[in-house]
Amino acid sequence: MTAGRPPVVRSAPGKLFVAGEYAVVEPGGAAVLVAVDRYVTATATEPAAGPGVLLSSDLTAAPVRWRWRAGRLDPVGAADPARARRELAHVVAAVETVARLLAEHGLPAPELELAISSRLHENGVKFGLGSSGAVTVATVAAVAGYAGLALSAEERYRLALLASAGLDPRGSGGDLAAGTWGGWIAYRSPDRAAVLGLARHRGVAEALTAPWPGFAVRRLPPVPGLALEAGWTGTPASTADLVAGLDRRAPRGTAAHRRYAAAAEDCVRAAAEAFDRGDPPALLDAVRRARRELARLDDEVGLGVFTPALTALCDAAEAVGGAAKPSGAGGGDCGIALLDTAGHGPTQPPDIDQLRERWAAAGVRALALRPAPEGNEE
Repeated sequence: MTAGRPPVVRSAPGKLFVAGEYAVVEPGGAAVLVAVDRYVTATATEPAAGPGVLLSSDLTAAPVRWRWRAGRLDPVGAADPARARRELAHVVAAVETVARLLAEHGLPAPELELAISSRLHENGVKFGLGSSGAVTVATVAAVAGYAGLALSAEERYRLALLASAGLDPRGSGGDLAAGTWGGWIAYRSPDRAAVLGLARHRGVAEALTAPWPGFAVRRLPPVPGLALEAGWTGTPASTADLVAGLDRRAPRGTAAHRRYAAAAEDCVRAAAEAFDRGDPPALLDAVRRARRELARLDDEVGLGVFTPALTALCDAAEAVGGAAKPSGAGGGDCGIALLDTAGHGPTQPPDIDQLRERWAAAGVRALALRPAPEGNEE
């Protein structure tokens, strides 16, 4: 190990869903997302003392040392090993996945200290901005950089997806794509079972270059005059639980699932085309339809997507001329509002201050967010 190696610091932004949630969890399912300018930062440094990996996070009580055993990390000396595994699961999975790639190149598992800091939480409470995805992307980038791996944006995304899907194969990876590429993106999720099988049978290195069934991503051009507003309902929600609820109540192949998947595909296509044309009214129309389709799915299967606070958030945006919907699985967390500040069409430009006042009256907290800059390709 080279003495005096400088720290490697990498950050990944959070995300909001513009359209396509629930449908995007299916292989090839489509969504439009925006990365937002709140970040998770991972800092990799040389170990000060002791073997293995020392993990610390502003979301955990104390640093935990992990030792390498047969390519896996085990906590040593943790007061509650099960809790350590639970709280740091995505970080550990990301480090282990990079280590698998290093092993295939004949290189040792990394020994380092890794510190995680997050602006996607406040006082330990998450806002619903994709913190698990952001921490996975940031960790992969920091550990790979520390190990001297030169990876493209897509290779970093693929490593993060392999790490994340190993924990929960139902996750779409949309948060990982937003965290990798930044800006506004159109995304299609890969078949996670297929890519996990590819990595298992043919190796991680080949999984970084082989075609992934269903996967596609492209950046969307920003729309002039489009304002992004986000509101937090104050109630955290579990995306995994809500997606599992859909699997139980309306599994793939049922009429409700087919209807929603087709409608969501149309909404995503219309939204992406509106971005390409720079057409705010068409984009707002697509977001309004996406809200209606989510509400219909919610009514049909009783998921609990729309809480009173999320409904109030959406209604307030409509009242000032915007379009809004839950971001992601709903049930709490955040909603997203888009407003045409250039005043296209017959209506006056929306009053953003009035929107925030309406949100405050409904108990919704406006978050100071903007689209995150596009990420680097290398």
